[in-house]
Parts: sequence; structure tokens; C-alpha cells
Amino acid sequence: MCGIAGAMYFTEEVPSEQLLRRMTDVIVHRGPDDSGFWTDPGIGLGFRRLSIIDLQEGHQPLTNEDESVWIVFNGEIYNYKALRQQLQSKGHQFRTQSDTEVIVHLYEEYGPECVKMLRGMFGFVIWDRKKRQLFGARDHFGIKPFYYSCGPNQFLFASEIKSILAADGTRRSVETEAFLNYLTFQYVPEPMTMFQGIRKLPPGHTITVRPDGTIKLSRYWDPMFEPVSRPFDDYVEEIRERLKDSVVHHMQSDVERGCFLSSGIDSTAIAAHMRSIEPIRTFSVGFEGANNETTIARETAEALGTEHYSKLISEKDFFESVPKAIWHQDEPVADPSAIALYHVAQLAREHVTVVLSGEGADELFGGYRIYREPLSLRPISWLPLPLKRLLHQLVDKLPAGMPGRNYLLRGTTPLEERFLGNAKIFTEDMKAEIVRASGSLLDNYKKPVQIAAEFYSKTRHLDPVTRMQYIDMNLWLPGDILMKADKMTMAHSLELRVPFLDKELFELTRKIPVDYRLGQGTTKYIFRKAMEGIIPDFILNRPKLGFPVPMREWLKGSRGEMVLEQVKASGIGDLVNLTTVEQMALKHRKGEGDYARRLWVIYVFALWHASYMLEKPGTSYAAANS
Repeated sequence: MCGIAGAMYFTEEVPSEQLLRRMTDVIVHRGPDDSGFWTDPGIGLGFRRLSIIDLQEGHQPLTNEDESVWIVFNGEIYNYKALRQQLQSKGHQFRTQSDTEVIVHLYEEYGPECVKMLRGMFGFVIWDRKKRQLFGARDHFGIKPFYYSCGPNQFLFASEIKSILAADGTRRSVETEAFLNYLTFQYVPEPMTMFQGIRKLPPGHTITVRPDGTIKLSRYWDPMFEPVSRPFDDYVEEIRERLKDSVVHHMQSDVERGCFLSSGIDSTAIAAHMRSIEPIRTFSVGFEGANNETTIARETAEALGTEHYSKLISEKDFFESVPKAIWHQDEPVADPSAIALYHVAQLAREHVTVVLSGEGADELFGGYRIYREPLSLRPISWLPLPLKRLLHQLVDKLPAGMPGRNYLLRGTTPLEERFLGNAKIFTEDMKAEIVRASGSLLDNYKKPVQIAAEFYSKTRHLDPVTRMQYIDMNLWLPGDILMKADKMTMAHSLELRVPFLDKELFELTRKIPVDYRLGQGTTKYIFRKAMEGIIPDFILNRPKLGFPVPMREWLKGSRGEMVLEQVKASGIGDLVNLTTVEQMALKHRKGEGDYARRLWVIYVFALWHASYMLEKPGTSYAAANS
């Protein structure tokens, strides 16, 4: 696991090593073990290394025999040994045992098509010296990040935005459209970032930059579901086989491995498979109160026979770490569980360098409770569309809080408008009150519904639940789940691996019929059946908790007043109506409504703004790591 950065000039000028050092020094947390640089007319590649595989020889930038192809690579390729054998049979000569060198020779043999053969997580850039062309790629699911910026004379790329900001002449300003979408999603959807002029390479995409500055993006993979009717038991057996195979491949490393362990089925399944292979360490965090996950996690660890470590996060610990976590995020992700993840990563790094985790299982197997909504709305789903619209208008006039009103409103709202993913914080009406912007801006920007519509348009042939999963695979998973997973673990120089997000496993799960996913009144039904006999019975049917952060209660007390003061001092008054924020905070403290999620979204943006718009990245870096 590493950090990459670099610059391509559209001239013969050679990027300076000083530039590359600035871009890589600011992400030293991604690779504290080693650094490397290579320059040539028009190109400069920089690298920070966290040593995981081939500890002695895995130095980057790395090249082929005649130095015509150079690479910087962040990630892990789990099928690299098999690919290496295939390439050697074709006459390719290897100088290292690293997975990085496999990509170089794959590119020599197959060109841009090489990316389709990779099984793993990755963000990499290849410089083709003969063509004077840059080729980059991001993995299928978006596990690893890839940011870029293109100006009239240069193309910059990096694993983190702060590297691009460290380059000469990079201007920092808020991308208003990204901010407006963030208010709804609680993250910035691909390919936007919160910075004007900086973009994300979407998951499953490659990018080619030619010497004249033209850029071409190509999608090489799409996480599309295609349910196939087959016997239930056949799927159960294949799930067991493919998950075990994925865990085995994800355990490849030359350093200590462990596993995050919560109170749920997903992380327990990973830990159980790991423990069947070797003794392992597991890690959990929680908060004081009824939903303290560490209690169940410890019972699970005892049942599995792991060496377990846990930590309780106090309110003080939580809020003291927020500015550091937000600096590491690059752009705001207002998921409170990101802070819990920051702490469990910190705990794990005291003992291991690699952890496996359960991200992705909910999106693959239908694990979120919201996925059951189409089933609950069936009694009115048969109504003709004109009748639904009329009923919606009538119900909308009923008093808020009236029994059945919310059910009828959701049931008469088209799925494409009702479901935008696992978070929908601010509606467009709410934004009109909270945002300091002209009406034309709020009317004319690309709204969340329009962003989701691009994915809904590809799934008209599928059932509502599967359509919802496809939305989450393309929006929620890379924008929230994987973004925080990468940034919060790499903040502590810890490599996180996610065996559920394996392309070989997905080839199976995408075919599972919806009735197998949501059966017997529960979520992930078929996965629960597949894990019978593998994980403890008391975990099999536990409801999903995630990291239950007691934010609602915290913001009712003096902490809410402190949060409000930080928001006021953050410099966001030109974008956000602070009077409206004050009113929300006051109502929340008085118990006149639950505004915790909305206040948290504003608070995270405020701290991000203070860190990146009021401070220089280097200054914030020193503060975050002091």
C-alpha cells in the first residue's frame, strides 16, 4: 500500500524533483517506509511506500527491461502470481517478486486491456516512453483513490488531493455544485471533488493523457446485476467457496495481518475464515451505552479464538480527533462512523500492518434495511401513476406526524426520486434555507436526482431492490464507504483490504435472485444461510448496527454549543446561512426535533473549509500529526 503522485507536462520540460518531493511528503502517512522519484522530459513520477510484499525489492517508480515503460502503483494485485507465470511463459523477464512489476509486463503485452486481467485494488499510472503517453487506472469498485487536475500546460495526479494542492500554482476554491450535492449525499459523488479543477477518476475507469493535453476516460467494468434463477443451495455452496477463496487471496502479505471485528455478520465472516487459516488478531471500538459494540465483538472473538483488542471512545476522544480525520479525508465525508474507523485503525496499527474488513457485503447481498422498503410498499405499488400523483398531492397536505402519512408519501413517490442512496440529508427545499446562493444556482445545478438518474436509466429491466443496490454500488460505496475506509486507515499507515469486493465473488453475487437476498423477513438472507456453521449462531441473525455514534445526545449538551462556535469561525458564512444553522442547533438542544445529521454535515464541511480554504495544506498537516 502506497501513495503515488506526479506531473505530466505538455512540453519537453522536466518536472523538478523538488515538486515531486512536495507532492509526496504531504502523504508520507501512506508510505513511511520508502520514497522514490523518476523524471524525464515531460514527466515526473513520485512514490511513497508502505512495505507489504517483496519488502527488499519492491521499490518504485519501477520500469521494464529497456526502460520504455515506467509505473507508480498504489494497491495490491491478488492474482499477480498466476499472471506472472503466464507472462513468463510468453518470455517476459522479472527482476523482482512484486505485484507492481506484473502490471508493467501486462501493459507491455496487452496495452490498456491489461487492467481487465487484474484482481485486486489499485490506482496506478504508467508512462509509455515511446508514445510519450500517460495511462492510468482505478480498480473495479473504487477501493483505492485516484485524483487528477488538468491545466493548459500540465496534468497532475495523486492518491490524495493534498498532493495536488502542494504543486505550484494550484488554486483552492470550493466547487459549488459539489457542495450542494454534498448537502444531500453527505459526501461528494464521483467524479466531482469539493475543489474546483480537481476530479476523481471513477471506479472501473482508465484515463489516457496524450502529449497534446487531450484526455480520454474509458469505463472497463460495470457492477451490473443480472439475476439468474438457480437452486438456492447451489448459490449457498458457491458463496462459501468464493468467499473463502477471496479471503485466502486477500491474506497475501509479508507482514502481520489482522481483522476489524464489529458485532455484525460481515466482519465476523471474514475473521472466521482468516482464523481457519492462521491465528489472528482482531480489533473493535465502541461507545459507552446500550449499543456498545465492543461487548459483542469480544464475545465473538472468544468464540472464534482470536487475540482481541478493543477500545471505548469517549466524547472527548471523538471530537478531538475530528479535525485530524477530516484533514486526512481530503474532502468532507459527514459519516460519523468515519471517526470511529479512524480510532479502530489507530488501535490496529499498534499491532499489525494489514487488516481485512467487511465493507461491501451489504451492497452485494442486500444488507441495508432500506432495501426492504419496496416490499413494504407493495400494497400501493400497483396503483396507476396518475392515481399515485393525485394521492401524493392529497397526502402531502395532511399534518406532519399523522399516522400513515409518511408511508403514503413514500409509496406514491417514484423510486428514482425516493432513493438516492443510504443518505439523504438535505432536501432541495432545505437547501433553499441553508445555502447562501441565488435561486438560479439552486435551480440550475446538476441535482442528486439527476446524478442518480444516470444509473437508474441503465436498470429499468431490474426489480426495485436490485436497482437500489446498483445505485449504492456506484454512489454510496465509493463515495462514502470506501473513501472513509481508505483515508482513515492510511492516516495511520495501515493497509485495509476488503474481501467482499472481489471481482470473482461479484461475478457470483450479481446473479443471485432478489428473493434469495431478501427472504424470510430479513436482509442478506442467503448470505446468512451460507455462513451457518462458519460463524457463531448468536451473530447470524443480529441486526446491523454499523458504528452507532451517540451524536444526537452529544449535540444536545455543551458540545452542541462548541460545535456551533466552530462552524461560525470556519469562514463558511458566504456559503451557508449561519442564522439558519443557529436555529437548527437551538431546536435540537431544546428537543424540538432531531437535527443531529444535518448539523453534523454542516460541521464537517466547516472544519474541512477551515483546514483547506483558510489554512495551507502543509500547516494543516503539521497540526493533524502533532
